[in-house]
Amino acid sequence: MSSKDEIILERIPKHIAVIMDGNGRWAKLRNRERIYGHQNGVNAVRQVTEACAELGVGYLTLYTFSTENWNRPKEEIEALMAMLVSTIAQEEKTLMDNNIRLQYIGDVSQISKQTRDSLLSAIKTTEHNTGMTLILALNYSSRWEITEMAKRIACKVKSNELSVNDINQDTISKELATADYPDPDLLIRTSGEYRLSNYLLWQLAYAELYFTPVLWPDFSKENLYEAIVDYQKRERRFGRTSEQLNK
Repeated sequence: MSSKDEIILERIPKHIAVIMDGNGRWAKLRNRERIYGHQNGVNAVRQVTEACAELGVGYLTLYTFSTENWNRPKEEIEALMAMLVSTIAQEEKTLMDNNIRLQYIGDVSQISKQTRDSLLSAIKTTEHNTGMTLILALNYSSRWEITEMAKRIACKVKSNELSVNDINQDTISKELATADYPDPDLLIRTSGEYRLSNYLLWQLAYAELYFTPVLWPDFSKENLYEAIVDYQKRERRFGRTSEQLNK
C-alpha cells in the first residue's frame, strides 16, 4: 500500500518548502562529476512538483541556488546555470499541463542573462495558471532577504512613510521576498543533513521540519507522501497547549 492512501486530503499542507540536498554525493557514489547528480535531480523535481499539484498543495518552494553556491567551483556553477536554462524551457509543458504558475524569490539580477531570460519567459507563459504556485529560490538566502528588508524599512522611516513605533511582524513580513505567499507549513530536507542552510529563516518559524536520509535524485512521489503523512500525525500548537487546541 502506498503512503498516499494514508493522506488526509482535507489536511494537506498549504505550502511545502524543500531543500534539495545530496546531488553531489549521489553522483560521487557513482564515480561521476557533481553535475551528473544535479542533472538526475531534475526528475525528482518533476515528480515532487506533479505530486504536490495533484494533491492540492497551494505553494511549493524549492531551494534551487543559494547566494553561498557562488563559492562552488566555476565549472560547476556554469554547468548549473546551463542546466537551469534547459530545464526551465523543457518543463514549461509540464507546468502548463498541471496548471502550475511559476514564480521566483532571490536576486536574479546576479545570475546569467540567459538563465534569467528563460526564467522570466516561463513565468510569463504560466502567469494565468490557477493551480499550484511553484516558487524557485534562486540566488536566495535568508540573510540577503532580511538585509534587503531592513534597508527598505529604513528608507520608509527616513522618508517619513513609516514610523518606528509602527514596525511590527506584519511590517517585516510584507517587506520580505515572500510577501505574496503564506509561510510554509512543512519543510523537507533530503540527504540526512539537519540544518536550514540560510533558507526561509523568518518564514519557517512555525513550520514542521522533516529530514530524510534519501539523496535528492532518489526522492520520489512516495517519499513525498511519507513526509506528508508524518506531517499530518503531528500536533501544530503555535504556542498553545494541547488542551487549548482540543476545546
